[in-house]
Amino acid sequence: MTQDVVSLGWAVLVIGAVMAGALALHPLSRRTRVPAPAFFLLAAAVVSDFVPGLRNIPIETVQRVVTIALIFVLLDGGASLGWRKLRHSLAAASWLGLAGTVLIAGAIGALAHLLLGFAWHPALLLGIALAPTDPAAVFSALGRKEISGRTGVLLDAEAGLNDPVGIALLAGVLEIGGRTAGAAVGHVALVFLEQITVGAAVGVGGGLALLYVLRRIHLPGQGLYSLAASSGALVIYGLATVAQGSGFLAVFITGAVVADRGVPFEREIERFHDALASLGEIAAFTALGLTITLRDFDELDAWGRGAVMAVLALLVVRPAVLMLLLQPVRLRTGERLFLLMAGLKGAVPILLGSFVVTGHEAAGRSIYAIIFVVVAASILIQGTLIPWLARRCGVPLREAPPLRPWPLGVRFRKPPAGVHRYEVQAGAAADRADVHDLDLPGTVWIALVIRNGALLIPRAGTRLEAGDEVVVLTDVESDEFIDTIAEYFDTR
Repeated sequence: MTQDVVSLGWAVLVIGAVMAGALALHPLSRRTRVPAPAFFLLAAAVVSDFVPGLRNIPIETVQRVVTIALIFVLLDGGASLGWRKLRHSLAAASWLGLAGTVLIAGAIGALAHLLLGFAWHPALLLGIALAPTDPAAVFSALGRKEISGRTGVLLDAEAGLNDPVGIALLAGVLEIGGRTAGAAVGHVALVFLEQITVGAAVGVGGGLALLYVLRRIHLPGQGLYSLAASSGALVIYGLATVAQGSGFLAVFITGAVVADRGVPFEREIERFHDALASLGEIAAFTALGLTITLRDFDELDAWGRGAVMAVLALLVVRPAVLMLLLQPVRLRTGERLFLLMAGLKGAVPILLGSFVVTGHEAAGRSIYAIIFVVVAASILIQGTLIPWLARRCGVPLREAPPLRPWPLGVRFRKPPAGVHRYEVQAGAAADRADVHDLDLPGTVWIALVIRNGALLIPRAGTRLEAGDEVVVLTDVESDEFIDTIAEYFDTR
């Protein structure tokens, strides 16, 4: 065999081994409550120190890999929320994602300038990089439990929005150049507004266009519909980016617009993108870990300065800013406290740090190393305490439904109007209620109940329980009416 074929074989072997190792770490993550991304990131960083050849990957290549990975992570994040769930908390989530990111970035930047001695420009870059959060790390820390109610929606939506906001803000600050203070602020504000406005517009318009295409396109195989949705997301990201907007915000909004809107092979598309998002998470953290050289951290004084910034960013700045911003939002005290402390850092801060390095910022290497220490501390320490914090704050948690590998499905040639599926939440009107005693509208009836993976036929005397999945039939399809039905099963 030629040397090229052997080299390709080694590359495929390494990639397969990394993926297999990452999957094998998930059970360990559940047992230790340490989020799985921590293992990917730290293992790659340690391995790159012992295998110097791995550090030869150009950082620009890593940025491209992570960018593609984040497209699918954010698309899946928007789809997991869905427009019907998101719109009830859209104002609060936008407030946290936009104003929160700007204020947190400014506050961390000011502290980095005053305490670490960075000049204002690199200090602001550090603050912006440390502002975004990662809900995937939170959900990984919770294991088989999920956050229910409005708290989970706000946490997920805030992270989905503050990632593209942070990236847009960094783009503006990197382009400041030699401008005066007033001109610099105006330039950053202009770039930021352009990125967010164009990204949101392309996301809504592209999402509606993709929804239209998926409903009307005729493809020969069901797997092709998942690929059509993926290619549509890539096109939307590209359009938003070429138009000087935030492609990441566009794909997040696209996911929310398309989800739960009745497209062919919807469940198959969801499962495909969930797998892509999981692969993207593994790829992003592993690739970013390979860019870290731990042996240089002592020279850069990264450990000490990173520890200081971790304490300030995680325990001082975010809680103080969110305490202010959450004042008009209706939440219980425990839920409010949980949101203050549950903003784990993830792949996006390290990606932003890599942009600082390639932007030829003089302090880029120091900033990059500090960001790595803060992210590692957030995932390892803060992430491990998330389950305990949720219990102490009384945040409603529910067991994630167990894996059910054997499906029962019915296929239709046309969209099955009037069929909806809900999960009964603890404390909802339907919880512990007889199906015949529920005061449902006359045009609504419960067709099936799924409990612990078993099918129940609802009869007089069938009492619903929290965790039951309920299939509802109705001949009225307005959003307001569907929201009314959902209130019987949900506690939002």
